[in-house]
Amino acid sequence: MRNVIELQKKLLPDLLDVMKKRYRILQYLRLRQPVGRRTLARSLDLSERVLRSEVMFLKEQNLVHIGSGGMTLTEGGENLLEGLEEVMKDVSGLSDMESQLASELNVQQAIIVSGNSDRYSWVKKEMGRACVRQMKEQLEPQDVVAVAGGTTLAAVAEMMSPDDNVSSVSFVPARGGLGEKVEIQSNTISSTMAQKAHGNYRLLHVPDQLSDETRESLVLEPGIKELLHLIRQAKMVIHGVGEAETMAARRKTKAETLESLKDKQAVAEAFGYYFDRTGCIVHKENTIGLQLDDLSSNQVVMTVAGGASKAEAITAYMKYRPSDVLITDEGAAQAMLRK
Repeated sequence: MRNVIELQKKLLPDLLDVMKKRYRILQYLRLRQPVGRRTLARSLDLSERVLRSEVMFLKEQNLVHIGSGGMTLTEGGENLLEGLEEVMKDVSGLSDMESQLASELNVQQAIIVSGNSDRYSWVKKEMGRACVRQMKEQLEPQDVVAVAGGTTLAAVAEMMSPDDNVSSVSFVPARGGLGEKVEIQSNTISSTMAQKAHGNYRLLHVPDQLSDETRESLVLEPGIKELLHLIRQAKMVIHGVGEAETMAARRKTKAETLESLKDKQAVAEAFGYYFDRTGCIVHKENTIGLQLDDLSSNQVVMTVAGGASKAEAITAYMKYRPSDVLITDEGAAQAMLRK
């Protein structure tokens, strides 16, 4: 297959460009259908004239249906996307990039989806879809999954669907709430995943940040204590990585702590820990929930984070603790490999 692709690149380079463009159209439709032509053109940075021509071709091939509510994929379109996925990774060089990134960051497996989520919001859904596929492949009935918060993890929850491997799985929040938008909090994301998977869930009804005295008191409460034990025993942990400054703002961090983070050149945050470029911990918040020390070799730890702007943060965190699986996008991967 790789030899055929290399020949095509030399003899018919335009054919591969057209193939990539049409694949991207089908990919977007799968994530956002039904969708109108104008929205699709704007989201893919294509002129309406070019898109009209491509959509008519896809319709003639019975890959796309055009209805009053917008465009949708046909069953044939869905099947074609599934069959082309690995081929397109070879065509675009993502397969080689995955191997290189896994080696550079010392992770067991790197999965890269096309696009840059800084530029296209729908790319987060592609990362979410890749994460859900990994979950279904690796989870077994009765397993427990601990899920962190954030916009990327919310996209993972949105892409969840029923499957025998996840129907009896329990989803639990990896941490308490940050006092931000409820839809991107760990509690909401874990419950959404459970409902879409037809699984079970438990909620952690405590703020993420507490005084030492309050925290020590709460963790002794029987219900909280039992749930924290369940969270720490999770078979799989799914989390994101944030930029230090952004996460500090979301936590409404005190001014003096913000200055300290800047002085120590913090660039990344995960699980309430802040890291500098070398992967050293420079600050830790007193949070209730999963701590870095709780992660063990018996767990599958999946990191889902993308966007070129997060490249430095992802790299810094991986220097401290490489994950079993890193799911990212092309924008972040290219930036990480350049560095």
